[in-house]
Amino acid sequence: MRRRRGPAVVARVSILVLAVACSGGRTAAAPAAPTTATPDTQAPQAGSGYGPPTLLGRIDDPAIDESSGLVASRRNPGRLWTHNDSGDDPVVYCLDGQARTCGVWKVTGADAFDWEDIAAGPGPTPGEPYLYVGDIGDNIDQRSQIVVYRIPEPTVGGGGAVGTKAAPTPTATAEALRLRYPDGARNAEALLVHPVTGDIYVMSKEAQGAGVYRATAPVDPKSVTTLAKVATLQLGAAEVVTGGDISPDGRRVALCTYSRGYELQVPAGAGSFDAVWSQPPAPVDLGFRLQGEGIAYRLDGRALLTTSEIYPSPLQQVERR
Repeated sequence: MRRRRGPAVVARVSILVLAVACSGGRTAAAPAAPTTATPDTQAPQAGSGYGPPTLLGRIDDPAIDESSGLVASRRNPGRLWTHNDSGDDPVVYCLDGQARTCGVWKVTGADAFDWEDIAAGPGPTPGEPYLYVGDIGDNIDQRSQIVVYRIPEPTVGGGGAVGTKAAPTPTATAEALRLRYPDGARNAEALLVHPVTGDIYVMSKEAQGAGVYRATAPVDPKSVTTLAKVATLQLGAAEVVTGGDISPDGRRVALCTYSRGYELQVPAGAGSFDAVWSQPPAPVDLGFRLQGEGIAYRLDGRALLTTSEIYPSPLQQVERR
């Protein structure tokens, strides 16, 4: 939902600390620029298979003051894409591996009502990588439709002018994939795209159980697609899903809440990817975060990367052992 963006830092942090407390996270102040992220002692590592979180950098570009979604670039190895929560223009930001801005692109033909997550996957042209931006937020459950914008992934670099917030580089015209739920309006903050099939998944933000909804590819931009509910996923008590990603090999799913992380794995021998939703989520220590909403697999699938909506957001990483 749209809201005023501004310098009311004390009020925003107070609200976010309350949100973290409600979701089971810690309320202590964030440590000042450590080289290793402070572990969240309430997020057990048993069975996670990941090492300790490390800090790669901090997003210090003031234009990126609420990093809500995160995904690893397929076209530009080593780069990441992020965007702000509601209130920004319809733009995506490129980040390097140390959280430094490497360009700004305006998504041509898109609106930004409540952007919540970003994903990467295949699209209509075989072999072409696409970005999917989820305008899926709905804080008061009022939207009859949600929209996922799909664009060919931009190329970073190449000697041309680097777009800025004041003068962003235009993307190709976006396809607006209009979706509706089969069971009424939902608020959602997690968008996932399967790297092989191109199926789109939206996960609702509900403490009593996150609904997992699928739009089977190909999705027709000329009509409204009714999502199919394929599962209900329960995490910890009162926890809500705020971001997600599917590993590049299509075998694992990473999810985050405001303060914790989880991973699910497709069981061996399963004939369908959707068998993953019946598996127990394994906790992953993502490190200390306030209002954590961005999570993505690294391009090689060997690490998870995270950001948060508190500026300057830490870019953190946990690697598989």
